[in-house]
Amino acid sequence: MADRVVLAVDQGTTSTRSIVFDRGGRLVSVRQREHRQYFPRPGWVEHDPMEIWANTQRTAAQALRDAASSAGEVVALGIANQRETTVVWDRATGRPVTRAIVWQDTRTADLVSRLAARPDAAVVRERSGMDIAGYFAGPRLRWVLDHVPRARERAEAGELLFGTMETWLVWNLTGGPDGGVHVTDVTNASRTSLMDCRSCTWDPVLLDFFGIPAALLPEIRPSVGELGTATALGSPIPITGTLGDQQAALFGQACFAPGEAKCTYGTGSFLLQNTGTELVRTRSGSISTVAYQLAGEPVHYALEGSVAVAGALVQWLRDGLGLIGTAPEIETLARTVEDNGGCYVVPAFSGLLAPHWRGEARGLVAGLTSYVTKGHLARAVLEATGWQTRDVVLAMAADSGLQLPSLRVDGGMTTNNLLMQFVADVLDTPVVRPMVGETVSLGAAYAAGLAVGLWADVEALRRNWHRSAQWSPVPARAAQLAAEHPTWEKAVRLSIAWGAD
Repeated sequence: MADRVVLAVDQGTTSTRSIVFDRGGRLVSVRQREHRQYFPRPGWVEHDPMEIWANTQRTAAQALRDAASSAGEVVALGIANQRETTVVWDRATGRPVTRAIVWQDTRTADLVSRLAARPDAAVVRERSGMDIAGYFAGPRLRWVLDHVPRARERAEAGELLFGTMETWLVWNLTGGPDGGVHVTDVTNASRTSLMDCRSCTWDPVLLDFFGIPAALLPEIRPSVGELGTATALGSPIPITGTLGDQQAALFGQACFAPGEAKCTYGTGSFLLQNTGTELVRTRSGSISTVAYQLAGEPVHYALEGSVAVAGALVQWLRDGLGLIGTAPEIETLARTVEDNGGCYVVPAFSGLLAPHWRGEARGLVAGLTSYVTKGHLARAVLEATGWQTRDVVLAMAADSGLQLPSLRVDGGMTTNNLLMQFVADVLDTPVVRPMVGETVSLGAAYAAGLAVGLWADVEALRRNWHRSAQWSPVPARAAQLAAEHPTWEKAVRLSIAWGAD
């Protein structure tokens, strides 16, 4: 008899991917479809939620059809999603009141400045675990209520619903206007700045601070547990797991013990370190966030360092400057030189996230001389991702006191051996890539399958993890980079000063 399988939907920033996994965590089938990026004004980034919903239906149906001949019963559906992207829609019609505001969007900068200047602003960090920042969904929701005609009035009357992408998809999958389930999980709720990070409930004080009507909000559920039944994909499938994409990658990388960490290198880079069931209060620029929660069990927390520009910097070198024709060519170009030639690139295209949180920072190239070639610039572009990773790791260590035994990595940039070796050297820590690279989708599948007993416990998931590649630090190089770190920090300070008034 064919093995039972799980369907995972990874709703990401640039595309929606549907993957069927078997009990061994192996990929059975995959379908993917990109969606359009809208940039209506400088700093604004939007998506069409209806297009994403259509792509979800299409890719899921295709992946299930592809797997039908070789797989057994589809026992669960798990969803991972781009986390802070904000959707508000009409409860009766299912139509969004405006396009989704993407996590990269910076339109709330002025609002965030006004909120941060209030005398009671400290309540946000105290209750949500994080500082006031435009990165999170709460300020974006407030912007919609303030700028979309009649949105606040309709929200207070209970006519509108809010959610991040997993909420939008679950609502549509379970019936939409015809009885759709309006829920979110603790990981996504923690990214709004509206949830009490200890009780994992919507906090009335935070709702009042941000001016958000409670009637808009979904019910908060554990990450692993029953959410509803998907009826929009043909045969009914239980939806039993939802995680924000970076928490899904942590889950898929089997980082279940305190200290274990992963970093996903994609458009940006996102490093999460499991801190166990105790919330670690941050002082050094990392974020205290929810890692996951199994139904009936305590919440597990993590520290996170979010870097806005990683792979996007390579895309800029390709598309903006035309120095390479394809992203993989950057490694070949960077290997034409032995070092960066004294050149440093700070990719603060729309400010700096962790651990600096300086929205006014702007990108710069520092240390240029006539000696610097395009090879040096390519190497500096790669090294920028490594230096940013080091900054995040140092901040986390200062906050948690936890050692980093190794760093598990995933994402498209991990195919770049030069970059991965630089990360190992700059951290002085082994860097390890797993056999299954689709860790976000795998984490969503694991969460869903765990809830229905396809896997007995997290230890069974840990046994599924296998190493594909490892980069070990070279002691002499690690010492050299430690000595160079102050120069990188100087470049960061210049980046921040450039954008200051």
